[in-house]
Amino acid sequence: MTIARVRTHRVSVPLHTPFVTALRTATSVESLLVEVVDADGRAGFGEAPQVWKVTGESVAGAEACVEQLLGPALTGRDPDDLAANLRAVRAAAAGNFAAKAAADTALHDLAARRLGIPLVRLLGGARLRVPTDVTLPAGGPDELGVAARARVAEGFAVLKVKVGKGAGERDPAAADIARIARIRAEAGPDARIRLDANQGWTPRAAVRAIRGMQDAGLDIELVEQPVPAADLDGLAWVSARVDVPILADEAVFGVRDLTEVIRRRAADMVNVKLAKCGGLGPARTLLELAAAHDVGTMVGSMMETEVGVGAAASLVAALGTTVVSDLDAAWFLGASPVTGGLRYDGAEVVLPDAPGLGLTLKE
Repeated sequence: MTIARVRTHRVSVPLHTPFVTALRTATSVESLLVEVVDADGRAGFGEAPQVWKVTGESVAGAEACVEQLLGPALTGRDPDDLAANLRAVRAAAAGNFAAKAAADTALHDLAARRLGIPLVRLLGGARLRVPTDVTLPAGGPDELGVAARARVAEGFAVLKVKVGKGAGERDPAAADIARIARIRAEAGPDARIRLDANQGWTPRAAVRAIRGMQDAGLDIELVEQPVPAADLDGLAWVSARVDVPILADEAVFGVRDLTEVIRRRAADMVNVKLAKCGGLGPARTLLELAAAHDVGTMVGSMMETEVGVGAAASLVAALGTTVVSDLDAAWFLGASPVTGGLRYDGAEVVLPDAPGLGLTLKE
């Protein structure tokens, strides 16, 4: 049995709510779905989302990488020889982590389908339900208050709030504090509130904002990537001056990045994403490295479809994380390019009890 072909599919899917962060505003998911097909016609799927402001990779670039390098490297190989196939993906090109993540996930999905088991079982787990937070895109206090009240009513216990998008405001830190105070008032005392600045603060602004929220008794769970990704000194400076746990996201793509964060004690936690590190295999390594050094873990996703989110949720179901993971991206979709796959039940991602990711591509 061999891998007969590797196909690519460009997808553009509208969001039901604009996704606004300090880095960008998204109204749709632009992504590349990769399909690895065996000689019997069984297919596994993976996803390479386009996220210019984080990974710098595009749909066109991922498509070229898969069609010119990854596909030829995999065609003719045994689909059950998963470890060797994953090494071939990693060796085929430098960088191109989103494209590699798509191929890596598709290989895992196909291997699970050939065994007739859900992807989570291939990864060593059995759970089909995992909790997720839900993101409140950046906005004013009034709209954020309304959104917070609505999400709590829908069953979400963990709210992730985008902050740091205050470049035009006289006092951005004070404005962020006002927004979070409104959210806390509307969400109630039991909701967990975490912040994601998406690199939008300077180190001093981050400390001022975080301390201000602490002084106001707003009970912040964690703060994600408060400063620019390259500023590890700044990240460590913030971590040393606040009591709220600091989570590294854009600062960590792979093992070398996480090793440096650990060495500098720059963050308390790390957000592992398939499109940043290159797939399920590298993501597992990052989670195990973090655990070995007592660094907290979360698995997140870019703005992507049920394919990428399903793979990330399967990893969480199998390995677990120290805090509720960030798996709400597919919740924002106004349509879907696939049939089947995961679904949302309140604040839980429900994985299908079906082979692989349990989905097929719509015509």
